[in-house]
Amino acid sequence: MLDYYKAIEAKSAEMLAAAMQQNWDCVVECEKSCAVLIGELRVQSQELVLTPAQRKEKTRIMQSILRNDAQIRVLAEPWLATLEYMGKVPASSVLH
Repeated sequence: MLDYYKAIEAKSAEMLAAAMQQNWDCVVECEKSCAVLIGELRVQSQELVLTPAQRKEKTRIMQSILRNDAQIRVLAEPWLATLEYMGKVPASSVLH
């Protein structure tokens, strides 16, 4: 199950790198990949129980993902505001 968390962390880092390059199409694609991984993780997490060491690693990974997400949001805010202004998409529906 930790493999799913690690895959989400890696995709989160890829999403951050894309946001830093202002490659918003790639950001959206990475987000879609994360959604699939999260769905698979939900299924797996119903069947498995993590050990204390695994829970510690999960916490580290989740903190990394949250840091990446926060940085992505800071980078994306001007882009989201532009789209919202143009009436194309509400900001709340673009990023998780």
